[in-house]
Amino acid sequence: MAPWLPVALLLTGVGWGSNQITPMLLVYERTLSLSTGTVEAMFGVYALGLIPGLLVAGPVSDARGRRVAVIPAAALSLVATVALAGGGHTLWLLFLGRFLAGVSSGTAFGAATAWVRELSRPPFEDAGDHVAARRAAVAMTLGFALGPLVAGVLAQWAPLPLVVPYLPHLLLMVVVLVAIGRSPETVTTRHRPGLARRVPAFERSRFRRVVAPMAPWVFAAPAVAFALLPSVVGAARATDGTAVVAVIAALCALAAVAVTPLARRLDARARRSRAAPIGLTVLAAGLGLGAAAAATDRLWLLFPCTVVLGASYGLCLVAGLVQVQRLAPADGLARLTAVFYVLTYVGFAVPYVLALGTHLAGYPTLLAITAGLALLTAGAVHVADGRRTPEGHAAVPAAALPATGDGVAR
Repeated sequence: MAPWLPVALLLTGVGWGSNQITPMLLVYERTLSLSTGTVEAMFGVYALGLIPGLLVAGPVSDARGRRVAVIPAAALSLVATVALAGGGHTLWLLFLGRFLAGVSSGTAFGAATAWVRELSRPPFEDAGDHVAARRAAVAMTLGFALGPLVAGVLAQWAPLPLVVPYLPHLLLMVVVLVAIGRSPETVTTRHRPGLARRVPAFERSRFRRVVAPMAPWVFAAPAVAFALLPSVVGAARATDGTAVVAVIAALCALAAVAVTPLARRLDARARRSRAAPIGLTVLAAGLGLGAAAAATDRLWLLFPCTVVLGASYGLCLVAGLVQVQRLAPADGLARLTAVFYVLTYVGFAVPYVLALGTHLAGYPTLLAITAGLALLTAGAVHVADGRRTPEGHAAVPAAALPATGDGVAR
């Protein structure tokens, strides 16, 4: 077995755990008579655990090793699902499980993505940055797809719909905890967190100009696809509505997986990111289609809209991970990856911002305006990516810089 595969399986498992609650929110809303505000709070409490988990675990794993962060994250994902399975009629347990899922995701995503990249490179393998980024993106996105699909189908048709949907994830995480012991540690030099080499000035500038503006749109796409549009169009009121929402969430993630080979080819060149502006343009098209769905209340439009938004998500996620892997120093990869993920999760606020804007305009208008903002971001990223450094040379990826004897590019 390739050494990166167990780590990729962990990303799948944690991604599964983070997204499995999406169709279950409809079940809780009905069975517990929850208000819309309570349901939104349950969905959003995930971020309260996610962001500190990302910001703390990234530097710690760079300093102390990948296992220190990743194995506890896998165990915590299992504990979070136990809380959700046992909290079917206990609201505080549901909030606790959702919060712990956020901590698990935040702890795992940055460190495990960096670990997959390192296990894809010499001396383990000789894959390029785009291949490593694609492996991490596909593994995580498969979890995002399978979690809601399996949970939604079981909640719709299996017995004990508040418990059984969570059992497959419990089994998966037990397998992950056994398998992860086969992957070798890649951080062999220990130091205190925070002492990693700083990213050079022109690379920090490139991160701010190219990666940061695009990052929030990464998860804005799936958030609009399965957290906003189904309720706007009325999918929850349809027959078998829980299964419909599950399929939509899974379809969005599977579209992202399907488009990753294209993202890999687009970003094969080291100096420019073509996947980012193209992904943002595709996002604008998906938002435009979403505006049409909202204006006509046609349920069937959700499916092509979800595919387009999912493709945008896949293009932008791979583009961001490739750029991070090229810019990050060898002793700061997980830290910079964590910063990128923090910025991407800002996009989950987009449905709520749009909901707040409905007292000014309808959803079709708001989605059309959001599509325009995505196009403006695409243009800004394209222009910024072509800028030169102050010395008049194109920014060279960190991976292409000469390395010193300790393996860190100077």
